[in-house]
Amino acid sequence: MTNLSKALLSATRYLDAPNRFVNIGRTQLAYRELGPRGGVPLVLLNHWGAVLDNFDPRIVDALAAFHHVIAVDYQGIGLSSGTAPVTIDGMARDAIDMIGALGFEAVDLMGFSLGGFVAQDIALKAPGLVRKLILTGTGPAGGAGIAKVGAVSWPLIIKGMLTLRDPKTYLFFTSTANGRRAAKDFLARLKERKLDRDKDPTPRAFLRQLAAIKAWGRQAPQDLSRIGVPVLVANGDTDIMVPTANSHDLARRIPDAELVLYEDAGHGGIFQYHAEFAPKALAFLAA
Repeated sequence: MTNLSKALLSATRYLDAPNRFVNIGRTQLAYRELGPRGGVPLVLLNHWGAVLDNFDPRIVDALAAFHHVIAVDYQGIGLSSGTAPVTIDGMARDAIDMIGALGFEAVDLMGFSLGGFVAQDIALKAPGLVRKLILTGTGPAGGAGIAKVGAVSWPLIIKGMLTLRDPKTYLFFTSTANGRRAAKDFLARLKERKLDRDKDPTPRAFLRQLAAIKAWGRQAPQDLSRIGVPVLVANGDTDIMVPTANSHDLARRIPDAELVLYEDAGHGGIFQYHAEFAPKALAFLAA
């Protein structure tokens, strides 16, 4: 039995983590936390339209076996109050304020997709706050195809409605047998929590976040050489939402970056390969 397997046996599971709240000004942000306290906490930032129930419990549980993990809802999303920002800048400032309100002077960040945009911006805005950075299924400001996320996504969202399948089936995974099996397994994991689930995003919040993504895609490139902390970049080799070329770009432009790509995997490559990704992320955080 591996150390991870042993730790998981005695760890609290994400599906049991209570919903908590912290105030930043007049806004109440929702979060869940689990794992051993002490050390540098790991803050998780999620994708477009995601709420707390959209974090993959297998990845969260594995990370929380050794780390204090905090998963957050953006302002105006899920159980958080306020209005969803229409810029990545706004989301990053909210996250910085939230980390301060929780009393942490340093954190590790893991951002998926939109969350990866936010994580980069935090690292540039508050470099002394971030110890290590994990960027998954994401890309830089002005990155290839990011402004077209909506154009790529809407037909597949409609396809999901017509086929009575969650659109993430088509958006996050390849159309191969491996991809379809991974999609089914991932979506089943997201339904494991039965009590105290988060609220679905409103259409208005969903569209406001899309506006932020488009603006990020049209934004001038940032100076990623200023990110002076270790960075792990991970993605599938066939990401159609935030094209995989952006992961190569991040790894090339960030000085201390490592790139991991998963075969026959799309935007949700870390979910398809959660059993490989979680130990890789743990090793990166421990190094």
